[in-house]
Amino acid sequence: MTELNFILYFLDSIFLQGDLFGIRGEGPLGSADPLVKGMLLSAFAVIGFSVMLNLFNAGVRKKLVDSVKMKRIMKETRSWQKERMKAFRSKDESKIAELNKKSKYMNKMSMEMMQMNMRPMLITIIPLLLIFYFLMPTLFSYTVAISPIPLNVIPGDFFQLTCTVEKMAADAAAGLGPYCNTENEIFLWAWYFLTAIAFSGMIMKLTKTSMNE
Repeated sequence: MTELNFILYFLDSIFLQGDLFGIRGEGPLGSADPLVKGMLLSAFAVIGFSVMLNLFNAGVRKKLVDSVKMKRIMKETRSWQKERMKAFRSKDESKIAELNKKSKYMNKMSMEMMQMNMRPMLITIIPLLLIFYFLMPTLFSYTVAISPIPLNVIPGDFFQLTCTVEKMAADAAAGLGPYCNTENEIFLWAWYFLTAIAFSGMIMKLTKTSMNE
């Protein structure tokens, strides 16, 4: 379930990097003159937003997702996958054939499980986008924390979590920004993404919306 949460937050982050309303211009999410001053205060304030939105997400999930059915489907699919893997490893052709007969049913269950998980996201993404596009850019600067190491593990410029010397130089050459003061500063949207992931498991356990229990 942790992996699924990561995927859902990753999908959220794709929206957060875009400019759906055409209000941000060239720069990343944030303001050159934010209402909340200071990186430390900003970092903790964004954590507060992460916790608040996680709680909202958990509440919506509790209302919309049948947790009993979800757990049953997860248990059934995991058991089938485990048996299938065991049969493949032992090259038990009769067992493989027997399990393959359930493939269509298990695929249907997996699709249903995915739909159950996506339903809350379709609701929570709306207030999330409104908060990110109309509230947080006025409250916070472009960067709100500093990492001791680079966090840009995905190749390319699209999914950059932290500032790089190259990007800072390119922005300066293009007359943009400055959006970063130093290398490895964490962008506003990225800090939300990281803290939301960090707190999601804890909040799901507290609200009893975790499917691992």
